[in-house]
Amino acid sequence: MTPSFGTRLRSAMDERGPLCVGIDPHASLLGSWGLADDIAGLERFTYTVVEALAGTVAVFKPQAAFFERFGSRGIAVLERATADLRAAGGLVVMDAKRGDIGSTMAAYAETFLRKDSPLFSDALTVSPYLGYGSLKPAVDLARESGAGLFVLALTSNPEGAEVQRAVREDGRTIGATMLAHLAEENAGEVPMGSFGAVVGATLGDLSSFDLDINGPLLAPGIGAQGATPADLPAVFGDAVRNVVPNVSRGVLRAGPDASALRDAATRYADEVRAAVAG
Repeated sequence: MTPSFGTRLRSAMDERGPLCVGIDPHASLLGSWGLADDIAGLERFTYTVVEALAGTVAVFKPQAAFFERFGSRGIAVLERATADLRAAGGLVVMDAKRGDIGSTMAAYAETFLRKDSPLFSDALTVSPYLGYGSLKPAVDLARESGAGLFVLALTSNPEGAEVQRAVREDGRTIGATMLAHLAEENAGEVPMGSFGAVVGATLGDLSSFDLDINGPLLAPGIGAQGATPADLPAVFGDAVRNVVPNVSRGVLRAGPDASALRDAATRYADEVRAAVAG
């Protein structure tokens, strides 16, 4: 049997360093590399990142939208990149933020979590705001495939608080409710469960939330958005060892030189390791 995503993630972060590199080929970043905002630029950018980092970074988070905007040819680049990253031992978290109900949610899950899919990924970001129960097709298929999910819980964008910090009739916020659901999914799993939360590294003191979900916490916001690895212990407290810090522009802006990309990724991984150990 395939080891669970939680097991593979813990091993990858211990071996390669606790870092997720986002692959976000937006127009301004392509331009900073001297590339055109077209399919040729997308290919050059993506495959340079894959070749430079696939063998050394633990986790990668391609943002699907930046590939989808080029249509079928962009999807083909994403398919190849996903396969190449996984073949080199990297874990792929597909950042697609899918969310729907019933058969539509099941189809989204099959796209990214079915083992024979061209876009099969180790984990998928999902939106629970049609109700946590709407994610059941993705939860079930992730378990079957040995994959994972990252559920939007406490995101770093200011607008997120409008929903995520709204208080239910039972006195608990929506974000806290999502964290509680994930803790139930991960109960008893060793070394940790496969169902994680997206929790922004820029949010400051989160001591009022129970982040101990026995699962990974995908933490965007480090680098260009203002958070630093040194901030992680204060934000995540006792759950900091399960944090998967995501850095996108902070690493990608070092390109297109492959050695500069590797140096930037290594520096961030070392800083995170030191912050968590400290």
